[in-house]
Amino acid sequence: MIDLYTAATPNGWKVSIMLEEVGLPYEVKQIHLDKLEQKEDWFLRINPNGRIPAIVDHDADDFAVFESGAILVYLAEKTGQLLPADPKPRSTVLQWLMFQMAGVGPMQGQANVFFRYAPEKIDYAIHRYQNETKRLYTVLDAHLVDREYVAGDYSIADIATWPWAILHGWAGVDIEDLPNLRAWIERVGARPAVQAGRAVPKPLETAADEVKESGRKMLV
Repeated sequence: MIDLYTAATPNGWKVSIMLEEVGLPYEVKQIHLDKLEQKEDWFLRINPNGRIPAIVDHDADDFAVFESGAILVYLAEKTGQLLPADPKPRSTVLQWLMFQMAGVGPMQGQANVFFRYAPEKIDYAIHRYQNETKRLYTVLDAHLVDREYVAGDYSIADIATWPWAILHGWAGVDIEDLPNLRAWIERVGARPAVQAGRAVPKPLETAADEVKESGRKMLV
């Protein structure tokens, strides 16, 4: 059994989607970001960085894993799913995973903050992060011109990127001119495991306040 410490955010959805895809049993431990539970001592013993998501694998001597990308790799290796064993296709998946972790997530996250939550509207910062997020999605759109999924076959690269891509509008980023990206979003979103994972820890429509509060907490 795996304990999943999470909240209704893109990084949290990555792991719940992955757990649904690979079929591992897990128990949801919802972290209330508005109450700063992620900063409490008990949680910092699981994730010293005080962020969600994190997991504890009780079938592996209560092994704790934090950082969403690291969790995806751990679960893929644990189950032998969604990450190839052969070096070249494995590297391709990991390259696009890093593209999300180092690019899409941080850039869109900052776009969210400056566009939605910053007490002072700084046009330079807003446009800087929105433009970089759009640039990254343009790269991905071109890459998807002859591919159904980011790394060829469906993989953790898709799982990492999709929860961010569906919220592009929240950051003020328009993807109407990126048809391959939009088709990929629909394709991945039609998977039953993706739909189930996105509803964790509670349906999206009832999690709006917590998502907003988590954005505000990024300023703290």
